Amino acid sequence: MTEQDLPLPIGHFVTLDSGLRLHFLDEGSGPVVLWLHGSGPGASGYSNFKGNYPQFVANGFRNLVVDLPGFGRSDKPEDVNYDLAFFVNAMSGFLKAVGVKRATLLGNSLGGAIALGLALAEPERVEKLILMAPGGVEERETYFKMIGIQRMVELYNAGPLGIEQMRRIMSLQLFDTALLDDNLLAERVAVAVHQPRNLFSTMMVPNMTERLEELQAPILGFWGTDDNFNPASGALKVLTHAPNARFIMLNQCGHWVQVEHRDMFNKACLEFLRG
Repeated sequence: MTEQDLPLPIGHFVTLDSGLRLHFLDEGSGPVVLWLHGSGPGASGYSNFKGNYPQFVANGFRNLVVDLPGFGRSDKPEDVNYDLAFFVNAMSGFLKAVGVKRATLLGNSLGGAIALGLALAEPERVEKLILMAPGGVEERETYFKMIGIQRMVELYNAGPLGIEQMRRIMSLQLFDTALLDDNLLAERVAVAVHQPRNLFSTMMVPNMTERLEELQAPILGFWGTDDNFNPASGALKVLTHAPNARFIMLNQCGHWVQVEHRDMFNKACLEFLRG
């Protein structure tokens, strides 16, 4: 299967000043929300957020659902380090390329770390922050002790991922594995075969905890206490250091709050955005 044939919707493409070509969906009109998906084999903006952004469209927001470089339909260069600075520069360049001066940044996991990194680098661009189990608030060693990260790396390094291997990875994302459907698995398997081998080995994200006090944008956060990838104690770090933050903590919830508690997530986010 070529990248053109991926089982994902085709939206728009933009080429950054760096030459990087990114794919994104641009849905709705109104204040801008930039959706930043998480990491993992086969991830894309659509597969992360397809149950959420249509509700934001219906409530008067413009939604830019981007595929990060290395993911989805975006470019996947093999000669770069996929570290936080690379992603932050790419998203800064993306907003510039599509002519957006200010946006709410909404990110989960790696996407949450990118949202924090961009808000620290260019605070004037950021209206509000919505974070779901964001990375960037622990040392790398802490993340690699998490069972979800360990199992994901193990399965990814074992060779090409099929549906069943992807099911084993994705079942660690969720408390309720009944929410895993074959369409989602097929979307991710199709993307994973095109991803560069250095994508995860070069993915360095610094611990930004001590800098969170610089953030002026209001923060709404979510974290599942059954998260196998990012320790839920990270929520307290954000609450302790960021001056304007609140978190919704959920039990019986894994790494994907927006999937497992979709209606609550959508409603809480829309109230926060209107407020």
